[in-house]
Amino acid sequence: MFKISCIQLRSSNNIKDNLKKTIDLINKAINQKTDFIITPEASNIMSLNKKEIELKILKKEDNIYCNSIQQLAKKNKKWILIGSLITRNKNNKIVNRSILINPYGRIVEYYDKIHMYDVKLSKKEKYEESKVFTSGKKIKSYNLPWGKLGFTICYDVRFPLMYRRLAQLGCAFITVPSAFTLTTGKKHWHSLLRARAIENFCYIFAPAQSGKHENKRITYGHSIIISPDGKIIKELRSKKEGFITATIDQKLSKKLRLRIPSLNKD
Repeated sequence: MFKISCIQLRSSNNIKDNLKKTIDLINKAINQKTDFIITPEASNIMSLNKKEIELKILKKEDNIYCNSIQQLAKKNKKWILIGSLITRNKNNKIVNRSILINPYGRIVEYYDKIHMYDVKLSKKEKYEESKVFTSGKKIKSYNLPWGKLGFTICYDVRFPLMYRRLAQLGCAFITVPSAFTLTTGKKHWHSLLRARAIENFCYIFAPAQSGKHENKRITYGHSIIISPDGKIIKELRSKKEGFITATIDQKLSKKLRLRIPSLNKD
């Protein structure tokens, strides 16, 4: 058994303010004796303005947000996943990146969001992430002390074959840090996440952005932890910033896959 905490934020375009809020909530989760903490998508800055992002973000090694979270992980001997950090890759391109930090404060794996959120929800609401971010090319996983973790980010949840592949690679847990829009969140958030859990008999850890941001984007919130049989273990129904914590049975995924071996039938 281990404890997982999912942080819910309302990130702005002020990186230092976002860092301060993140550290405060992580510390509160640590006080609940959690083992693994995950923040939502775009934890460091919420913006789709490319010029603004280029002015405010630095390369990973100079990034105050990432460095501070690494120090926090090391100080408290905790695993922390920055659900996503808007940063630059080695080619100086802007990417939307999940960063896994171990209890020694070292970055042990990262995943760049593959599927870009290019949608037109209405005449007034559209998003074009591909104009800002460079898409990732590889699915990623990592062996935690409790089992294998698979990485996804937000819009990836609409691509079930990605989750199938992660499950077939042995992932018992999949992270879905998100900034789901209010428009689609009300209709699809719970259904999509529960479907990915049930199809693959894996835990889903989905910390989320919530509320109205400075760029007028409204995110749905409802940070959630779902069991491999689709049961909602914990959910933050409040629109406010906060966190949820749940105890995870790392053996449950394997038990369910043995009972219904659907992952072997593709």
